Amino acid sequence: MLRHTRMSDPELYGIVAEELDRQEKNIEMIASESTESEELLELSGCVFANKTTEGYPGARFQAGSQVADKMERLGVERAKALYGADHANLQPYSGSTANYSVYAAVLKPGDVVLGMRLDHGGHLTHGSPANFMSKFYNFASYGLSEKTEQIDYDELESLARERRPRLIIAGGSAYPRLIDYERISGIARSVGALFMVDMAHVAGLVAAKVIPSPVPHADFVTSSTTKTLCGPRGGMVLCRAEHAKALDRGVFPGAISSIHLNIMAAKTWLFKHAAGAEFREVMLRVVDNARVLADELARRGFRVISGGTDNHIVLLDLRSKGITGKLFQDALEYVGITINKNMIPADPEKPSVTSGVRIGTTSVSQRGLGAPEIGRIAAMMDRVADAPEDRGVLDACRSEALELIAAFPLYPKGPLD
Repeated sequence: MLRHTRMSDPELYGIVAEELDRQEKNIEMIASESTESEELLELSGCVFANKTTEGYPGARFQAGSQVADKMERLGVERAKALYGADHANLQPYSGSTANYSVYAAVLKPGDVVLGMRLDHGGHLTHGSPANFMSKFYNFASYGLSEKTEQIDYDELESLARERRPRLIIAGGSAYPRLIDYERISGIARSVGALFMVDMAHVAGLVAAKVIPSPVPHADFVTSSTTKTLCGPRGGMVLCRAEHAKALDRGVFPGAISSIHLNIMAAKTWLFKHAAGAEFREVMLRVVDNARVLADELARRGFRVISGGTDNHIVLLDLRSKGITGKLFQDALEYVGITINKNMIPADPEKPSVTSGVRIGTTSVSQRGLGAPEIGRIAAMMDRVADAPEDRGVLDACRSEALELIAAFPLYPKGPLD
């Protein structure tokens, strides 16, 4: 796939080849990561990258867009069919851009927005002061029950009645449980708010019908097309028919300009693939592996936030092991297992250190790992947690991790050939 680059820029080719080697030999367990198919890699670099256009099919601002129109229409129809949505917009560049597009569509400066706290599992774009959107809208935040470590729906309802938001957001980046979309939708209606679900982390599980869909309950559903959907780096928004015109204006010209047509082509292939039996089998494995991992780690003395998982995420409180998230992350990276440090509810550590880690099972499930391999990984994690600075232990785990993952090739045909 990179045969021309190998000749024209050997230095850069070498860096790409080095990254492929890292991925091949690494047990990838960062919850936001997945592996693109060779078709997606091809389409992400296809000739649609040469075409600039703005607007929508049949109403472009540049000539020569007839073929792009055909491709975008096909992608939209496939996305609508996959999720049972009235309307789909595939132009956003990312999940964050998708969220900004909804804000541009329905919010005015100063409007109240209710979203999940970042340190309780929400996302930067849902109201974190660190995100620039917090300068334009009045964000209020709900969180988790101290007892269950799951969404406190009573608090959410109380805040909604008190603050009367224009928009309520559900979904997050580190929430391992199912969300009661129907209940939040009812709360939104009771206070005259619109309801948006950011399903970026669970979009693949929803597409495969492995977990419940937010589409019947939400006015807007945003997502990236990576993570569990296992697609290219892009975004999308689904919505009810009544919001279609507002959403399209919010996307263009509200939030973006020209379109990444090459990535849209990859999305179009993705939506067909995600409707198939092979994809569903992978998503079932993702959920099964996450549950096995949570159980195996709990059995070894790790404290699993909320007591378990319903999706691809396992969130750990490492204080029971006497180590920080950063120390555990760095030690496992040396071993060849990548996870990420993550804040936990009421975390006493700063974000650059954390008391917890977030682990995901999408990438390893795509490669075919199942319960036996997940059990071995949990055992390695336990050994590392007990001796995170013992080079002998780390080297032994490193050899075992490499031997384990070598049996599950990332790209059996070799995408650089």
